[in-house]
Amino acid sequence: MGAELLTGDPLVAARRLLGAELVGRGVRAAIVEVEAYGGPVDGPWPDAASHSFRGPGGRNEVMFGPPGRLYTYRSHGIHVCANVVCGYDGVAGAVLLRAAAVVDGCDRAQQRRGPTVLPRALARGPGNLCSALGISMEDNGIDLFAADSPIRLRLGEPGAAVDGPRVGVSKAADRRWRLWLADRREVSAYRRSPRAPSPGRSD
Repeated sequence: MGAELLTGDPLVAARRLLGAELVGRGVRAAIVEVEAYGGPVDGPWPDAASHSFRGPGGRNEVMFGPPGRLYTYRSHGIHVCANVVCGYDGVAGAVLLRAAAVVDGCDRAQQRRGPTVLPRALARGPGNLCSALGISMEDNGIDLFAADSPIRLRLGEPGAAVDGPRVGVSKAADRRWRLWLADRREVSAYRRSPRAPSPGRSD
């Protein structure tokens, strides 16, 4: 099973990614929380919160396909975050990897995150997930399904998802495009952006 299963609607791709495994750089982790993001206003999934909303340019060109690639960016100029590109080739869509459960290589992830971090928190939050797996800005654009890729994605049967509004976005803040697996302690806490309109007043 490969990138063809992620091609199309970002929300469908997000559900497919729950329970999938990321493997690479000495760590194997199961994805337990994701957020879907659409694309430009003239695309099938207009999304003002997406990095691709204003069209392709610079690093966000990866978001316009092909599916199955990794799109990386820095949050607040500090933390590396990773997205799995979906949509279609030429049509933007992506799924932010918000949290994962480290199932192998805990020692390596602990070295990267620090000795005081609890095992359930090693890859909780998008920046921490990238830190635990050693994902860097240099990984932007890699093919997650290529046999020689430093980070690989293994899709399985998706688990039952719980949904809620996305974290920390000031636009399209009420969309229930954040998905997670129930009863997993690795899932991050919900924090609404202080710049977002009050609940119920945002797309």
